[in-house]
Amino acid sequence: MSKSKNVLVAQSGGPSPVINNSLRGIIETCKEFPDKFGTIYAGYHGIEGVLKEELLNLSAQDEEEISFLRNTPAAGSIGTCRYKLKKDQQEDLKRVIDVFKAHDIGFFFYIGGNDSMDTAHKISVLAHEKGLELVAVGVPKTIDNDVGDSEFKLIDHTPGYGSVARYWTCYIQNANEENAGSSPADPVLVIQAMGRKIGFIPAAARLADPKREIPLQIYMAESGLGIKELADNVNDQLKTAGRVIVVVSEGYNAGDLGESKDAFGHTQFSASKITVEQSVVNYLNKVGLKARGSARGQVPGTDQRHAMIYASNIDLDEAYRVGQKAVLIAVEDGNGYMATILRKSGLIYNVEYSKVGLEQVANSERTFPANWLAENKIDVTDDFVKYARPLIGEDWVSIPLIDGRMRFARFKQIFSDKKCSEYIPQGFRKKT
Repeated sequence: MSKSKNVLVAQSGGPSPVINNSLRGIIETCKEFPDKFGTIYAGYHGIEGVLKEELLNLSAQDEEEISFLRNTPAAGSIGTCRYKLKKDQQEDLKRVIDVFKAHDIGFFFYIGGNDSMDTAHKISVLAHEKGLELVAVGVPKTIDNDVGDSEFKLIDHTPGYGSVARYWTCYIQNANEENAGSSPADPVLVIQAMGRKIGFIPAAARLADPKREIPLQIYMAESGLGIKELADNVNDQLKTAGRVIVVVSEGYNAGDLGESKDAFGHTQFSASKITVEQSVVNYLNKVGLKARGSARGQVPGTDQRHAMIYASNIDLDEAYRVGQKAVLIAVEDGNGYMATILRKSGLIYNVEYSKVGLEQVANSERTFPANWLAENKIDVTDDFVKYARPLIGEDWVSIPLIDGRMRFARFKQIFSDKKCSEYIPQGFRKKT
């Protein structure tokens, strides 16, 4: 590109505690190359904002607010969405290119999971088919740690997972103190963890107790165990320990929940008629416990991905670096890549930042390694603990407080003037 081109950054899917630090890495690194990058815009609420031509001017924001992105959780700064660009929605795809052309967008950074990498890849291919000189680079994000391959060669882990793993480490420690004290009346505590298909989040509960001193059972979707087997396992441990903490994945098969689906076709367990946790609690109390008292349950919910106080400093730093790397890829390597994190071999945890083709990770989905699931199917192995332990860090994150309240980034609502006609995304149109 002979002259500087404008930048568009957007994010999609569920947020994470560290996603804004990837955004900060992109913004600050782009500013280091004024000859390459012009005005930096954000698609307000992801690709939906692009379709609606709602482009937030990030170059017009105060430097102080940009710095506060480090410790600002979730996606409130520029918004996210769950809108998928589908192959049959050609009007949507054309609209994206029209908006890019109207605003002289030459660089597109998309922060998200596997579906987002698919979107970035589609836009990259279409742009070049339509003669638009565009560099599209993906930035990985997902708390589920399911982007990439099961051999961990494309990416070792995704920013967001380390903080959620830390959340569960602390959550189980606190829950254990509660359960130990109240066990004469409430001997079983069932806790539901996020994770539709893959068990990295519930598996992180083991980090709270690597020596296995807590009466803890973990039921991932991969366990293959039915609810009757769960009840038998719980009652067996009640006979010896007198109490049990059960961590169950939201994707665990506990029967009909009346699930609802999001725009990507994924089950929304938090919007279902009954939770997995409640189904398990109801069943345990119905069949009876081999101890006095009842089973109780808890569902932490979306605070798993927005409780900034539990964020991992390692995760925050890596999220920033992967954002930086995405910009360097755009400058040095060009179009069609995703920035990635690869773990170096050795006893001391260390990583390097590299790149992988968007087409390799688009709609990819890793599985939880079978050899990390314990033989009894209700625990994980020490190899998993060795993998996940470095990601949760050592120290508490430092969050600035003003009048006792957390100080988060607050962007001024400065949007680019609209240059295209009004548009309703195809997925929002009423079918006749």
